[in-house]
Amino acid sequence: MPLDSETFDLLLGAVRRFVDESLIPAEAEVAEQNRIPDAIVAAMRDLGLFGLSIAEDFGGLGLTMEEEVRVVFELGRASPAFRSMAGTNIGIGSQSIVIAGSDEQRRHYLPRLASGEIIGSFALTEPDAGSDAMSLRTQARRDGDHYVLNGTKRYITNAPIAGLFSIMARTGEGGGADAISCFLVEAGTPGLMIGKPDKKMGQAGALTSDVILDDCRVPASTLLGGVEGDGFRTAMKVLDKGRLHIAALCVGMAERLIAEAASFATTRKQFGETIGSFQLVQAMIADSQADMLAGRALVLETARQRDRGERVTMEAACAKMFASEMLGKVADRAVQIHGGAGYMAEYPVERFYRDARLFRIFEGTTQIQQLIIAREVLRQFA
Repeated sequence: MPLDSETFDLLLGAVRRFVDESLIPAEAEVAEQNRIPDAIVAAMRDLGLFGLSIAEDFGGLGLTMEEEVRVVFELGRASPAFRSMAGTNIGIGSQSIVIAGSDEQRRHYLPRLASGEIIGSFALTEPDAGSDAMSLRTQARRDGDHYVLNGTKRYITNAPIAGLFSIMARTGEGGGADAISCFLVEAGTPGLMIGKPDKKMGQAGALTSDVILDDCRVPASTLLGGVEGDGFRTAMKVLDKGRLHIAALCVGMAERLIAEAASFATTRKQFGETIGSFQLVQAMIADSQADMLAGRALVLETARQRDRGERVTMEAACAKMFASEMLGKVADRAVQIHGGAGYMAEYPVERFYRDARLFRIFEGTTQIQQLIIAREVLRQFA
């Protein structure tokens, strides 16, 4: 159920001010300290940013897909680390519980995720299972009314600060989806250990690390929905939503980069003129603006289709692929417009250039999106 337009406009305005007045000014501190200040996390909780997609019955805002991506457009104008803090609570960390959780699991976890009381973390990727997620090796062995989990997860977002882990593990034989289940495991459970935070190319403040499961014994009640073999299929059901969310974030980041490039072009002088008066610089700004608006339109239209209940697997893959590739081009042009200054850490475009590179990899690489898109197109003519 969408918010009434006046209420949503108030929310959007509040998020826009929060980005401009609180998040952007804190970017340098976050990059330096590799953490988001507690005061900002508290303000994010107060704004309801952890519960954008969780129903009002469970303490969230219950936004439609269109409303969610419009909020994410705004969040994207600041360092992506801020959005990452709430990303799993908004996305697969909560939506898997919404779709397949038991009534008890929904009542217990969704309000805590919506409020930001706990940070969610989704643990699927492994040292030998990235794009080929079906090859995961983590095992969950039934032992009476418990399961015993063993395995290692890699590059897990928010793992160092998470309170709840959605862990994909193999409960059956064979390589099919029926063999993979999801377990809701709380931080501090004996046998669940967190590795050192990863040192990354970019995304400072968005923490990732290994999650090691060493005879981690959990009650059978932690099995998502109480059903074995449903975890992987549930994860796939929320991918369309996650890809749209990431595409919207890429659009917001591109908008910020264009603003930085245009601002620099109006003040930097060469040959006695501002560089914004040079047609080749204007061409880079024009191409970036057109690309950003095309991505924005694609994301909005696909979000509206999803809100109408239409199947958007192909369209969401197109949006994620286009927007993430578009962001890479816009970031490159922004650095080019800045010239040597764009290579210096004191300018935001240097940081955004590094941050942008990740989006062509996670939530499904560009190549995985190409496979999905081609499969969906060819299916129509088979």
